[in-house]
Amino acid sequence: MTILFISASQVWETFRAIWPYLLASVFISAAMRHYVSAERVNRWLQKYHRTSIIAATGVAVSTPLCSCGGGIAVALSMIAVSIPWGPLVAFITASPLTSPDELFYSAGLFGWPFAATYLAAAAIAGITGGLLAHHLESKGWLANQARSIPQSASTGCQPSCQDDICRSQMGTPAVLSTNTMHTKRLQGIGYLTEIWLVGRRLMLTFVIASFLGYLLGNLLPARWISGLFGAGKAWSVPLGATLGLPFYLNISSSLPIARAFMAHGATPGAAMAFLLVGAGTSIGAVAGMLTIVRWRVAALVTVTLWMTAVVVGSAYNLLLALRVF
Repeated sequence: MTILFISASQVWETFRAIWPYLLASVFISAAMRHYVSAERVNRWLQKYHRTSIIAATGVAVSTPLCSCGGGIAVALSMIAVSIPWGPLVAFITASPLTSPDELFYSAGLFGWPFAATYLAAAAIAGITGGLLAHHLESKGWLANQARSIPQSASTGCQPSCQDDICRSQMGTPAVLSTNTMHTKRLQGIGYLTEIWLVGRRLMLTFVIASFLGYLLGNLLPARWISGLFGAGKAWSVPLGATLGLPFYLNISSSLPIARAFMAHGATPGAAMAFLLVGAGTSIGAVAGMLTIVRWRVAALVTVTLWMTAVVVGSAYNLLLALRVF
C-alpha cells in the first residue's frame, strides 16, 4: 500500500507542476480538432499539387491528424492526385509524431528544450524520409507501392462540398445562411463540447498513465532503469528507440510514462527516442499505413524514425552533458 500512496502522490505533484500546460493543451487541441479538418488539409495539399517535402512536413507537424484516421484520409488524397513519394512519405512519417497541443503537453512534462527538440526531430524525420523516398523513387524501388489508387477528386470541387468558395468556383452561387448568428452560436457550443471531451480524455489518460509509470518505476529496482537507460550507457538511446517499436501505446499515455521513467533514472535522450519511434510505429500507425502503402514504404518510415531517434536522442543527451540547456 505504501508504494501505491507514493505513486499517487508523485502523480499529484506532477499535475501541480504542469497543470497550466495541460490546460493550454486542452484548449489548443479542442480548437484544432474543431476547426481544422482533414478535408481542409486535403484541399490545401491538392491546391499545391506540386507541394514540396518541406511543405508536406510542415502540414504534418502543425495539424492534429491522427495516424489511423484523418492522416490516412489526407495520404489517400495525396495518392489520388499522384503526388510524388517524397512529400507523401514526409507526411506519413511526421504526421503521427506531434501537433501543437502535444507540444505544450510535452513542454509541461519535460520542459521547453525537450519539447522544441522533439518538434525539430519530428520535422527532421519527415524531411529525411521524404528525401530518401525521392531518391528511392528515382531508382524505381518504390514502384507499385500504393495498395490502391482512389479516383482523383482534386481537379475541381465536388458537388457535395460544403464550402461556399468551393461552390462559387464551380459556377454555383454561394448560398449564405440567413441565420449566421445561430450558426456561430452552434460553432461555439461545439467548441465548448470539444473542450470537455478533450479535457476529460486527457486528464483520465494522464492520471492512469502517470500512476502506472510511477508505480512500475517504484516496483523496479532503480539500478535496473539507470543501468539500461541511464547516463553514460552507450546503448540507452538505441534501446529506448527499439523498445518504442512494440511497447508504445499512444502519445497521451506514453508522455507521462516516459516522464515517470525519467524520474527513476532514464535519460531524456532515451525517453525522446522511445517517443519518436513509438509514435510512428505503434500498432494503429502501422495498421493505418499498411492500408494504403506496401511494406517497402512502411520499412522506409520505420528505419527513418529509428535512425532519427537514435541520432537526435544521443545529441540531446550530449547537449545536456555540455550544459547547453
